Amino acid sequence: MGSFNIGEVSKGSKLLFDNAPWQVLEVNFVKPGKGNAFYKLRVINLLTGNTLEKTLRGGEKVESADVTDVDMQFLYADANGFVFMNTKDYEQITVPPRAVGDAKDFLLEQAEVAVTLWNGEPIAVRMPNSVVMEVEYTEPAVKGDTQSRVLKTAKLKGTGAEVQVPIFVAIGDKVKINTDTREYLGRV
Repeated sequence: MGSFNIGEVSKGSKLLFDNAPWQVLEVNFVKPGKGNAFYKLRVINLLTGNTLEKTLRGGEKVESADVTDVDMQFLYADANGFVFMNTKDYEQITVPPRAVGDAKDFLLEQAEVAVTLWNGEPIAVRMPNSVVMEVEYTEPAVKGDTQSRVLKTAKLKGTGAEVQVPIFVAIGDKVKINTDTREYLGRV
């Protein structure tokens, strides 16, 4: 933990406000014609995902948050949460469902993810931008209907998550999905 001058803060810095870890999304230095210069920060709360604007005077001190991202592999889920293994030292941790959030829809065994730790406790799971998953079930395509604009629901194997796919996608197809938007990116 340490405090440093607001002038040293950059995009990606992890700071402590109101006893919660925040990540800086944007830093703007504002120098009005009159008065003192100040910094406008856009920050995201790493616990809740809320974003807000913070205004700090030049020369103000800020606390750094003890936040680290650790590369981990998903092993399995049980009654207590989701069990991940550190790929460096093979140590296992259980991440509570709240911290996994919607990532659970794309978590297949052995998936490589980044687990965000705050003071050693898991607070979030960051998925890769896209994943490849197999379609477990979707309605069969109507013969002759090849429009790629028409979407239908597909259930993904392994998690049961549902995503929208083009009409021509069939059961057993492997599809690439954007983990943020849940958008279909193509067949693999």
